[in-house]
Amino acid sequence: MKAIAAVVPVAVVVFAAWIWWGWRIEPENGQIAVLMKKTGKDLPPEAILSPGPEYKGIQADVLPEGRYFRNPWTWEWKYFRAMDIPAGKFGVLVRKFGKDLPAGEIIARDDSFKGIVRDVLGTGRHRINPFAYDVKLYDDITIKPGHVGVVTRLTGSDILSEGADAATGTGFLVGEGAKGVTDGILKEGTHRLNPFLYSVSIVNVQSQRFELSGADAITFLTQDGFTVQAEGTLEFNLQLDKVALLSHEVGDMDDILQKIILPSARGFSRIEGSKKVATEFIVGESRQAFQNSLEAYLKGVCAPWGISLNSVLIRDIFAPQEVASIIRARELAVQEAKKIDQQIVQAKSLAELGKQKSLADRNSKVVAAETERIQKKIAAEQSRAEVTIAAETRLTVAATELKAAEAEAAAKLAKAEADRKVVEARTTAEAEVMKREVAVYADERDYLRARLYEKTAPRVTDVVTADDPREMMGIPAKSAFANEKGAWRICVCVDLLQGLCRPGRDGHRHLEDRRRAAAWRDSRGTGAEGRPENPSR
Repeated sequence: MKAIAAVVPVAVVVFAAWIWWGWRIEPENGQIAVLMKKTGKDLPPEAILSPGPEYKGIQADVLPEGRYFRNPWTWEWKYFRAMDIPAGKFGVLVRKFGKDLPAGEIIARDDSFKGIVRDVLGTGRHRINPFAYDVKLYDDITIKPGHVGVVTRLTGSDILSEGADAATGTGFLVGEGAKGVTDGILKEGTHRLNPFLYSVSIVNVQSQRFELSGADAITFLTQDGFTVQAEGTLEFNLQLDKVALLSHEVGDMDDILQKIILPSARGFSRIEGSKKVATEFIVGESRQAFQNSLEAYLKGVCAPWGISLNSVLIRDIFAPQEVASIIRARELAVQEAKKIDQQIVQAKSLAELGKQKSLADRNSKVVAAETERIQKKIAAEQSRAEVTIAAETRLTVAATELKAAEAEAAAKLAKAEADRKVVEARTTAEAEVMKREVAVYADERDYLRARLYEKTAPRVTDVVTADDPREMMGIPAKSAFANEKGAWRICVCVDLLQGLCRPGRDGHRHLEDRRRAAAWRDSRGTGAEGRPENPSR
């Protein structure tokens, strides 16, 4: 048992290592794995791919990047690089398995046939089974601005051999499913067409310029038998809706020039040149007429073919020297006469210009004077309006201030009247109160004595009585005890009362003088007769 227990972990480790190293399928980045089954049913005759997992042989499906496990006794696998199609290219698939195509066909009808697949592969990475397909790379079809692509279908029914109707009004352009040049065109951009299905011819539809000079110059005989040579420039371009038909029936740009434009220009020049003498082609008016006629004729010839003739320019017409010298002298005389006429017209124009300038100066001065008068008038009216507005404003302000002053005076009078009434009411009330207070006492003397007592009682510190009938409102004024200090105190009290009864600052000052006098007497003492030295003080 111990031996079995020791062997089991080892067996597990060995089995796991065998699974990891023997069963593991791990394609790296950019790789695929193609599976081949070792067991199962035999493949049908001529088959190179297994129809399904139950058959032996190469499986159609591939394993992309990742980790997989397969039994090595049942499966075998191989690693291949995935198909990377770079930018600017596309891929065409060629299927290796399936049924054979009929004779003469190269394009697979469907997924069950061998041959070239219609659809193409774009830029990028594709996982293609190398046992099932071959991949052929081709460059993208790039059509630049100002160009188009004429498409020719390479497969389909043959309109000549199979009795198809070719007279459709568009020449030999074919419809859908037929072999030949189609009526559709490819515009500028990048296109990916299967080169086994289509052929593309790039045609320039920009404006083309052709120089009629040198060997290409137009030469013709005039009516009087002189040889005249014309040099110029032609500008034209192809119409988009007829590019396919034109390129198929005529050819490329050089064919269009040599087969349509130049023969028509030379033929017209020979016919028109034979109707005029040599001298007519040297004069400017005749040259312009010849140019206009040639342009109109070429436009009529080129339009049915889909060629737009933009302009025809005849720069030079070379006539024989013996004719040219005579015509040149006559032309110089005519030009000199025209020059003199032009100078006369110019002098008249200058005189008229001076006259118009004088009139303009006079009109300018009149306008300036009128403008100044109008400005002064407007300024005077504005000044008068401003003065009027200012006076009216001041009048309005004065009226407002008057109303405010009247209102203020009325307010002050009302306030004074109110104050008078308040004072009158307060005085009346105080008199009424005093009247009622006096009515309580026997006479006015008792009332005054009570008021005096009310005012002085808080200030009395000592009270001394005496038999002296002389008194002042009930308080002794003189003391019978002249030699005693107490009588002097009574005098001081009387003086104090007299000071309190004096109103205003004089009363207070009198009281202060009395106090200083009393203090001086206390410091000096009394006289020989037992009275103060200066009783009057």
